[in-house]
Amino acid sequence: MTRRIVVVSAGLSVPSSTRLLADMLGEAAVGAIRERGQEADVEVVELRPLAHALADHLLTGFPSGELGAAIEKVRRADGLVVVTPVFSASYSGLFKTFFDVLELGVLDGKPVVVAATAGTVRHSLVLDHALRPLFSYLHAVVVPTGVFAASEDFGAVATDAGTTGLAKRVERAANELAALVAGTTAAPTPVAHRRTVDEEFADPTPFEALLRAASDGPPAF
Repeated sequence: MTRRIVVVSAGLSVPSSTRLLADMLGEAAVGAIRERGQEADVEVVELRPLAHALADHLLTGFPSGELGAAIEKVRRADGLVVVTPVFSASYSGLFKTFFDVLELGVLDGKPVVVAATAGTVRHSLVLDHALRPLFSYLHAVVVPTGVFAASEDFGAVATDAGTTGLAKRVERAANELAALVAGTTAAPTPVAHRRTVDEEFADPTPFEALLRAASDGPPAF
């Protein structure tokens, strides 16, 4: 059985450091899975060409053909690599919009590597204060190692320093993803069902009952 790794890249320029990091992580993840005796391939979802389709989806609630195909790739993926440039100390709006339009449950229990790029290392905390909480909320399984790359990191990849810098982080994150995807490490059980807003309000507690409970006060000990 071939494992599917889907890389979501939100880079805006062509070429972009975001796409470069995405390709590094995707290739490393596929290699790590193959080292575990399983076949794997990688598909890339580039968000830049989908910008207009994403805006239309927000307004209409229906994805166009290319956007629908990208969403289906994410749905069928065994593991994800998601990479965004840093805008205003957080993920980009294009990146967030793509994950906003996914249906509830698409990422439940799915292993994910989070990664980001920026001009300076000062933005590295974006992994923990923005990306990790987002994918935890979406019930994905975020691997322990996030990968941040500043402009200076890409120069180090071609030197000996790369083995202890960006290249080392990429390798560690890829191995953590491969362990989950290949089944050599148990992933948390996916959430069976997430209650919708309609379900939350389907059987509300009468207001009188709430008042009665409040007037009774806490039990005496």
